[in-house]
Amino acid sequence: MSLIELSGIEKSYRMGDNVVRALRGASLSVEQGEMVAIMGASGSGKSTMLNVIGTLDRPDGGSYVLDGEAVESYDEVQLSELRNRKIGFVFQAFHLLPRDNALENVELPMVYAGERASVRKKRAAEALARVGLADRMDHLPTQLSGGQQQRVSIARALVNDPVLLLADEPTGALDSATTAQVMELFTELHAQGMSIVMVTHDPNIAKYAKRVVTFSDGAVISDERRP
Repeated sequence: MSLIELSGIEKSYRMGDNVVRALRGASLSVEQGEMVAIMGASGSGKSTMLNVIGTLDRPDGGSYVLDGEAVESYDEVQLSELRNRKIGFVFQAFHLLPRDNALENVELPMVYAGERASVRKKRAAEALARVGLADRMDHLPTQLSGGQQQRVSIARALVNDPVLLLADEPTGALDSATTAQVMELFTELHAQGMSIVMVTHDPNIAKYAKRVVTFSDGAVISDERRP
């Protein structure tokens, strides 16, 4: 069953007097439960495509259906609600609030959703335990290693039980040993049925995915499935 159906996606940006076509009729389909790596050189359109998938960028043309919902017809309020309900985000920069501990950072998506405090704390604690940080809930970001901070951000992405996890260079700020730990966590989540789409420039990271989609000049140039 298709979770993501993007067809003929166009996206342009104006830079001064120039118009840059970031996506040129790009199409991509992702099945429920797949783990897909998107690769490409700088300026290839891979990050723009991830932003379109995450509804952070609205395409100029084409169609997008996410989990049965025709996303391109939604207004900003509907898109915000959809993101909070169905999509978890993991970025290279952890985007943790420095004055909030791990538990409070993981609670944030539920705060935006208007969830009760008692429910927030219970679910945030469960999400942190899921990523192996049950003993770090009261720690501030400055008291955590880079890998632990990224695990907090992954717990935050998972806390609303999304149908899709999006990761943009999730190990770009980590050393090689910590990178392996984080990617093993992604592998575990995928084995549990989570759908994951990640952007990476690193072939070693892409090897964790069973499907690698390569972009160039705003379009898909290869789509490789691995056994």
